[in-house]
Amino acid sequence: MIENIHRIREEGRSLISSAPSPQELDHLRVHYLGKKGLLTGLLHQLKDLDNNRRREVGALLNQLKTDLESHFDHRQVELRRLEIEKELASSSPIDFTLPGRHFAGVGSLHPVTKVLEEIVAILRRVGFSVATGPEIELDFYNFEALNTPPDHPARDLQDTFYIEGPVLLRSHTSPVQIRAMKSRRPPMQIIAPGRVYRSDYDLTHTPMFHQVEGLLVDESVSLSDLKGVLHHLVKNLFGARPLRFRPSYFPFTEPSAEVDMQCIQCRGSGKDCRLCKNSGWLEIGGCGMVHPNVFKAVGYEPDRYTGFAFGMGIERIAMLKYGIDDLRSFFENDYRMLEQF
Repeated sequence: MIENIHRIREEGRSLISSAPSPQELDHLRVHYLGKKGLLTGLLHQLKDLDNNRRREVGALLNQLKTDLESHFDHRQVELRRLEIEKELASSSPIDFTLPGRHFAGVGSLHPVTKVLEEIVAILRRVGFSVATGPEIELDFYNFEALNTPPDHPARDLQDTFYIEGPVLLRSHTSPVQIRAMKSRRPPMQIIAPGRVYRSDYDLTHTPMFHQVEGLLVDESVSLSDLKGVLHHLVKNLFGARPLRFRPSYFPFTEPSAEVDMQCIQCRGSGKDCRLCKNSGWLEIGGCGMVHPNVFKAVGYEPDRYTGFAFGMGIERIAMLKYGIDDLRSFFENDYRMLEQF
């Protein structure tokens, strides 16, 4: 049996090394290593040997299998190389020194992504860190902890996407602020970028859009700190320009304000300007000092801590930055629009 093993090894090496094609090589692999091949037949004969003889012959059979598999792999690589050389010889010569082809259609970041990353980078430089949270939220985080009354219009079905019971698609990224405050103690300085959902669709609204919100909580935080951060953000996004803070109302801040910046088209004159509708100002977001009831909901002491929050729609900023007049064009995947960026 040992002589038979040596004979099969020598015969197999010779036939494998001279196999003329991949098909013939596969035929030889089945002949020697297949389920009904020579090696399998020899393994079945081991049961007829005594223990000492079985151990010796078994080791030789393992060596035979390893040896033949190595020869098969080597010949397979060699046949592939010969096949490539044959193809090259039969076709027109290839000049490997020629430069590679340039593909004009190289992708780039979506304008919304570019603006979002730019805002995050600007705010990171003044100490803000990024916080994230789930897009499927609970009413507690989306409304209740944010001091939103039960009869507030934002809770209505026509404004918010409810899933079941208190489960809903978040309508702003403010729930991230609540989750962050419930998980850590002040001082805190975070931004919460992400997708949000509201039941609306027209030139300036889509059911899904992006927001970034900021929150800073510490002792002795004031409205002037909030104005300083927003001036810094707008200056880095659009260049130095005046801001206007109009009194407003949000359940989770008090006092609250809408933030306007000087129109980037008419530079505040408002004369015959369609962009700002002759007002000279462009609304860019909302802000305010965190309401004491919000602090109570997360376990902060409102007598000790103060804080500010602000938020803005990324698509709105991108529309102003790139001169896009229809919010829906961000999501229509029109290559003619996207290739501009």
